[in-house]
Amino acid sequence: MSARDLLVEIGIEELPPKSLPALSAAFGEGILAGLAAAGVRHGKAEHYASPRRLALLVRRVAEHQPDQQIRRKGPPVSAAFSADGQPTRAATAFAESCGTTLSALGRIAEAKGEFLFHTGVKRGAATITLLEGIVGAALDKLPIAKRMRWGSGTAEFVRPVHWIVLLYGKDVVPATILGITAGDHTRGHRFMAPKQIRLATPASYAGRLEKAGRVIADFARRRQLILDGVTRLATEHGGRAIIGDALLDEVTALVEWPVPLAGRFEERFLSLPREVLIATLQDHQRYFPVEDAQSRLTSLFITVANIVSRAPDEVRRGNERVVRPRLADAAFFWEQDCRIPLAARREQLKAVTFQAQLGSYYARSERIKRLALLLAPVVGAGAQDAARAAELAKCDLLTGLVGEFPELQGTMGAYYARHDGATDAVAIAIGEQYLPRYAGDALPSSATGTALALADKLDTIVGAFAIGQKPTGTKDPFAVRRATLGVVRIVLERRLELDLPAVIAAAFEAIDADLAAQAATRADGKPVATPDGTAIAREVYDYAFERLRAYYLEATDGISSEMFDAVLVCRPASPLDFDARLRALGAFLALPDAAALSGANKRIANILRKADGTPSGAARAELFEGAEERALAQAVSTLTPLVAARLAHRDYAGALRELATLRPAVDAFFERVMVMADVPAVRTNRLTLLASMQRLFLQIADLSRLPG
Repeated sequence: MSARDLLVEIGIEELPPKSLPALSAAFGEGILAGLAAAGVRHGKAEHYASPRRLALLVRRVAEHQPDQQIRRKGPPVSAAFSADGQPTRAATAFAESCGTTLSALGRIAEAKGEFLFHTGVKRGAATITLLEGIVGAALDKLPIAKRMRWGSGTAEFVRPVHWIVLLYGKDVVPATILGITAGDHTRGHRFMAPKQIRLATPASYAGRLEKAGRVIADFARRRQLILDGVTRLATEHGGRAIIGDALLDEVTALVEWPVPLAGRFEERFLSLPREVLIATLQDHQRYFPVEDAQSRLTSLFITVANIVSRAPDEVRRGNERVVRPRLADAAFFWEQDCRIPLAARREQLKAVTFQAQLGSYYARSERIKRLALLLAPVVGAGAQDAARAAELAKCDLLTGLVGEFPELQGTMGAYYARHDGATDAVAIAIGEQYLPRYAGDALPSSATGTALALADKLDTIVGAFAIGQKPTGTKDPFAVRRATLGVVRIVLERRLELDLPAVIAAAFEAIDADLAAQAATRADGKPVATPDGTAIAREVYDYAFERLRAYYLEATDGISSEMFDAVLVCRPASPLDFDARLRALGAFLALPDAAALSGANKRIANILRKADGTPSGAARAELFEGAEERALAQAVSTLTPLVAARLAHRDYAGALRELATLRPAVDAFFERVMVMADVPAVRTNRLTLLASMQRLFLQIADLSRLPG
């Protein structure tokens, strides 16, 4: 089948830089999905993205859909023809729907009778006729939060669209997309090559744009050029550029022809905290800071221009002029903030609302303080440091620098606390209270910081559930998912023995009191429903362990969802205890007797489920009728204290190894004993014996939940 290259380019006004990679990926995926859905074969796809364009080049796109073999069964012959052999409407309608004549239809005999039957071939459509719809559908599905209109048309997109290239081989595809007629002309750099550029073939796209249009359309190549250029320029000045992936991606999305340039700011600004300088240069200006061999920031920065200037020194001086007032503002805020101690700002937190139902930031800091004191002995932190850190944790929200740089909350609090003479433990904890901020982020390094971070996150989680704001598939206003995963990571990776239900209950108790206080001050005097603490505690526990499930399935080999459920049935109080059970279960399943015992537990669970309730107590020896019953009862009796001793030391692996020795007795029991005996007392006794064996396993996990 013949094939041609396909090029699609959407020419747009400057796209939001942080959205560009996601839009490019979604655009390409949408077009490829459309080709796949249409059954159109193709070769390799090449993605292109710059501030003013989204493009996709697809190699060797088949010129037609493949032909389809059609086999359709029609109405029964008895209904297709009248008694005198004349075709009925059912027959003619079936022939018309198949695009053929009645005489061309065949017949097929089945058990239910004889039916009309059609076989044929549906010719594949020409690909060029499908492309308009495929591209339009891909654009409609792009992840655009808010679309806009422009001009007098009705088309909507993330930014106004100015040109469309839709080139199939050497042919322009006849199409109108987003109100614009597709063509074979692209546009180059806005300033260095503003004229239209004709494309002869799709394959010439990247080279033609770069040579004639001064645009490097390949995002990955442009990114690498920026990385190499910034690194080289910093080295030439005797330093090392600080290049984060997020900033590198954003700068790549801002330029089409990158030109790195070095500039300097006044050295007096180096007295500012390192994080303030970096935030000013990176977040506000999209500059790359430069540090020396001792990892100290220098007054050098590197910016990336989007043009080859005839006067590069003027461009450099322009960037220096822009950054100077930014740094001057930061220095002013720093000096002003240091004049007021953090502790003096605490009372002002009463006037700052955290959430309408959950009260002020002062109330929140008091709740966090209670939790931090509860958690301090668990993590090995001093009670006095934990309490003080919690009292001061949110005070930096009222400072000028955090108002200007919200991403520095906590970080600046640590600086101000040190300036005020706080202990290292308190200052470090304030700086670590939000850790980990995202997946893969560092955990708190100090004991007090760990207590404060856990308290902060648990108050957020329980508070969100208490006011009915738990996360859904599309909404998570309090970032509960992130907070819960943070708790999970801290507890497991720091090996903390945390009684989760007890901590959740303590968090809810404080929140419930604040909710009651808020309700009492309502102006309308209407009663407010009191949340059910027991139900909320269960919801939070379940949610935390669902996050734990995701953590294990993503990060741990050999752990299945069924294994997780088998342990979750026991509802361990401590995630660390849960971890020990889960890993012991993994080791047990590698034993040769594991599969048989898992199957036996499943069988026991089914039998007990069908019985009228699960019997308790011990089986009666005088009601045993066979040696197999006595042998299983003796094995269970012997193992009970041995398993208890293992469990007392949380040796779940050892306990399961002990239980694995039950297999011969269990196999013999099920081979020779009829559990559901006719005599009620014997039947109940056998069920009691099985229940006692099941309880031994349920102290660790429910093996009946495992597959097989």
